[in-house]
Amino acid sequence: ADPRFVGYCLSKNADCGNKCVWKASPEEKVGVMAKKGGRPSVVEYSELDDARKTLRDSNGRLVFGAGNICNHFFSVDFLTEVVVPKMSTMFHLAHKKIPYAGEDGKPVKPESNNGVKLEAFIFDVFPMSSRIAILETFREEEFAPVKNAPGTASDSPDSARSMVNLLCRKWVEKAGGKIDGDANAVVEVSPLVSYAGEGLTERVAGKTISAPCHLE
Repeated sequence: ADPRFVGYCLSKNADCGNKCVWKASPEEKVGVMAKKGGRPSVVEYSELDDARKTLRDSNGRLVFGAGNICNHFFSVDFLTEVVVPKMSTMFHLAHKKIPYAGEDGKPVKPESNNGVKLEAFIFDVFPMSSRIAILETFREEEFAPVKNAPGTASDSPDSARSMVNLLCRKWVEKAGGKIDGDANAVVEVSPLVSYAGEGLTERVAGKTISAPCHLE
């Protein structure tokens, strides 16, 4: 559970909540929070035209920039009383390339769409909400997606590992500890020891930690 996010949603009496990070650039392939027909929704990056994708406010910030990182909150009442009764209306058609068995029994991977699937995403329930809460968080603390192969500069295992390393080093140093060794050597703090950097002072204050290490 995410105590800060859950607490925020409860303080807003929200039936539904979404945590977001602001998009790094107009081209970042992540859906954004917006309104469709006056209802809260996630708009996929492929649905935004160039004008909206690049639109900025007077401070130079992307207007459609509240990136959806799929970290959601739902009250039990919202799910049981609102979502479940309307679940049959959530599905939408998606044309897909669906592998199939050929006449010889061997697998065939089609080059074009040959089938239709019924799809629904967890955030498709957002328009049903009457009290949605949206919390923006820091990318460097909570969003390290892995979408690309190792060796890729961004959204890869390497970039995610680097972000975890930098975050945990920040926690240790803030708690009064020092870190020795290669800056790229991973320092990791077990979530069983600290959820967000709290409670580390007694463990590391005045001490020197040799990287790589895993505090557990």
